[in-house]
Amino acid sequence: MLFFTGFPGFLGSELIRELLTKHANQRVICLVQSKFLALAENQRKQFNSSISGRIDFVMGDLTLPNLGLSEEFIRTQSGEIKQIFHLAAIYDLNVSEALAMKVNVDGTKNVLGFARKCQSLERLQYVSTCYVSGRTQGVFKETDLIRGQTFNNFYESTKYLAEVEVQKEMNAGLPVTIYRPGVVVGHSKTGETQKFDGPYFVLQWLMRNPKNFAILPTIYTSDCDSDQSHLDLVPSDFVIQGIAHLSQMPTTKGQVFQLADPQPLRVVEILSEFQKVLGKRIISVALPLWLARFALKHIPFVERWMGVPYSSLNYFAHPTSYDTTNTLQYLKGSDVEIPRFQQYLPILVDYMKKNRNIRTKALA
Repeated sequence: MLFFTGFPGFLGSELIRELLTKHANQRVICLVQSKFLALAENQRKQFNSSISGRIDFVMGDLTLPNLGLSEEFIRTQSGEIKQIFHLAAIYDLNVSEALAMKVNVDGTKNVLGFARKCQSLERLQYVSTCYVSGRTQGVFKETDLIRGQTFNNFYESTKYLAEVEVQKEMNAGLPVTIYRPGVVVGHSKTGETQKFDGPYFVLQWLMRNPKNFAILPTIYTSDCDSDQSHLDLVPSDFVIQGIAHLSQMPTTKGQVFQLADPQPLRVVEILSEFQKVLGKRIISVALPLWLARFALKHIPFVERWMGVPYSSLNYFAHPTSYDTTNTLQYLKGSDVEIPRFQQYLPILVDYMKKNRNIRTKALA
């Protein structure tokens, strides 16, 4: 039996679909907060009957000891759990420190505590993020974690603290595999996504400009600018298929995988692709990061007018690149590979144009 946190979120939902499609004998129990039960029920109905009939819910709360599960559930069900997939987190760059600590750090500690009670546990599959790197200068390896780094926001710092806890337990003997995705965008073949954030903010701003050109600030800092910075975008299907494949390999226990693009585009190259797909010329105005953030955060209506959160600007002048040596080695010979951004960008844009009312806020 598989135990999931992070359902009915998009990645959790699609990963369940992938695993249950490939493994006909598997069942899933999803930890669901009561306030998300209706959403979870609706999401389950989107699966065909051969999958939906193998998905059960248990009410609980990530932020409570024992995940808010009853003693009866722990006594009768925990022994049947073979794998725990922990995807639940606050994926919000503007999140407050208190909420991020409660969900990302305390929630992960509670999952670790629950994992220790699962007598038949074969693996905890933990989804982290490449951005535990913070603003590390240069290459961040899959074997790296504690580098004395600073962070752009509380999402990054709390995911870092959470992974520190996970690696402590892994080093103490808990069977764990860690996955660090880059910036996840929509499905490369359908464009489907659950929310528009990250690079979508910029695409939407460009689309709202009525003429065939648009003015866009380009960001620089003392340690990086948009000419040097890479934005590591990965389509959701690559992340889902990568986790589904790697999680079922016995040799991946104790490993860390950065599900990032081994050949990421620089920000200037991404903006060039935006121009081609949208048919608009981008007029760049160079601004220091501090000034651009100040304008969006403190000048009335600027952030709302542009639709670009101030907290997202740091990623357009990001000094870190991500090594994927381990990931590529373990995916070699499989059918899991990342497509080029130029190939799937038109699909993302087309989906966005047809689904303009999709939310931009994370589930919380």
